[in-house]
Amino acid sequence: MPDDLSSLAQPGAEVAVRVTPKASRNRIVREEDGKIRVYVTVVPEGGKANAAVQKLLAKALGVAKSRLTLIRGQTAHDKVFRVEG
Repeated sequence: MPDDLSSLAQPGAEVAVRVTPKASRNRIVREEDGKIRVYVTVVPEGGKANAAVQKLLAKALGVAKSRLTLIRGQTAHDKVFRVEG
């Protein structure tokens, strides 16, 4: 069960994550310093990893994945998603 991130699900909030593709399982880890790491099993090609991260993050935030927009880091490990109103 991923960490409950629902406290971050405010409209307009930006959620910064560090993504690790090709992990052994899908999971979200909130580190002690507050950083969020997202591990996904898919490969980072054709936007597959971004879609998997968006789905996992939306579930942890308790919002529809259509309310999450990737605003930075399309091809990077460090990504920023915005929660839309």
